[in-house]
Amino acid sequence: MSETEWGSEIEEPQNWNRDTILSIPVTIQVVFGGASMPVAQLIKLGRGAVVPLDRRVGDPVDIVVNGRVVARGDIVVVDEETSRLGVSLTEIVGIATRPDSAVGAA
Repeated sequence: MSETEWGSEIEEPQNWNRDTILSIPVTIQVVFGGASMPVAQLIKLGRGAVVPLDRRVGDPVDIVVNGRVVARGDIVVVDEETSRLGVSLTEIVGIATRPDSAVGAA
């Protein structure tokens, strides 16, 4: 479709308000680790089962934003009374060093 077919509903990028872009919500996840197991073992899991992860205590955790690793950090206690945890950022991952980066791809 040409620009005229869309009518005036489309805002040109140069007219976008910076505050509008900065207010877009993103999903942030902290990845403690992962595990791989056969379905048969998964089915046997029940209440109280422990699934060993591929990370150890003290290993940095990945901070993932909208599906991409953007930083790494250490788990910290934010509030002992409520057992709330947080992440202290220790490294910002550059685009060129991200394993999911398409930089240099043809």
